[in-house]
Amino acid sequence: MMKRIFWVWTALIMLVSPAQAQLKDLLNDAKISASFLSGKNGEISKGLKEALNLGVESAVQQLSVENGFLDSPYKILLPDEAQKVIEKVKTIPGFQGAEEKLIERMNMAAERATQIAAPIFLSAIRDMSILDAKQILSGPDDAATNYLSKTTRASLYKEFLPIIQDNLDYVNARTYWKTVVDAYNKIPFVKKVNSELDDHVNNKALDGIFALIAVKEKGIRSDVNQRTSELLKKVFGK
Repeated sequence: MMKRIFWVWTALIMLVSPAQAQLKDLLNDAKISASFLSGKNGEISKGLKEALNLGVESAVQQLSVENGFLDSPYKILLPDEAQKVIEKVKTIPGFQGAEEKLIERMNMAAERATQIAAPIFLSAIRDMSILDAKQILSGPDDAATNYLSKTTRASLYKEFLPIIQDNLDYVNARTYWKTVVDAYNKIPFVKKVNSELDDHVNNKALDGIFALIAVKEKGIRSDVNQRTSELLKKVFGK
């Protein structure tokens, strides 16, 4: 009886051992594959971030110069409510050129603010976690820019707002706008307004910066000459 049990256990061990070895091999292969994919994702992530960094540099260079916003497709116009105010006050002596003055000053404020935007954007890119870099890489031409906007825009808005406010004050845009609003509110039978320019200019300035980051990303994806590093060539050259 004992001999029979011994042979049964021996047979079971012989059957199980190859299965255990096979399972171990599969687990090892899975670990190697996961490690490879993790490393690959990390490399792609670095490449995407480098492309975004170049996009920020390009955007800041173009928009922070004199008339960088004003003479570009990203020119900041008056918000709708402000436009209604301007239409009314244009008939008041001394306010005929109010619209042009406000637009010029808003764009000047955005240009000055953009001069110091780079560190804020570069810090956001550095700290950004890209969970599926491969999917972003194979996505649309502006996939990385859209991901940056989706994951960082709210925090960028908060950091950028005081800079916009300071520069609106520097060019006297907010003071001038208050003068316009005060004149409007004295017009009989109009609904009084208390509108601020800060939010509008901040959002439009961010729109312009993100738009130019997307332009640079598309260039890197489609033009080999814009892949200025080995990493960019490796990541985007597929």
